[in-house]
Amino acid sequence: QVQPVESGGGMVQAGDSLRLSCAASGRTFSGYAMGWFRQAPGKEREFAAAINWSGGITYYADYAKVRFTISRDNAKNTVYLQMNSLKPEDTAVYYCARARRDSYYSKNSYDYWGQGTQVTVSS
Repeated sequence: QVQPVESGGGMVQAGDSLRLSCAASGRTFSGYAMGWFRQAPGKEREFAAAINWSGGITYYADYAKVRFTISRDNAKNTVYLQMNSLKPEDTAVYYCARARRDSYYSKNSYDYWGQGTQVTVSS
């Protein structure tokens, strides 16, 4: 079993940047696509970005296309989400998950989820 562990969240001001990390505990992420989702209070968990097993193909939600960058380092068994020009509406818990099938925009395509890391952006 693989357990994603997120880190890197925090409280920042609008316009700042954060880099989230997702490391594997247990088995590796090797060979699997990985995704980032977020969930704001009172809202559904929504897709942010995904990356294929090699790191060569990435997918983004419309709101993330310009400001967010997903990447991975398979040697370190870690996935990253670089977030720039953060806005108050980016405030949410951010989750990392392993994809089990290739409908990456749907949370139902993921099997193992981390506990999440809180990102709070003040205006």
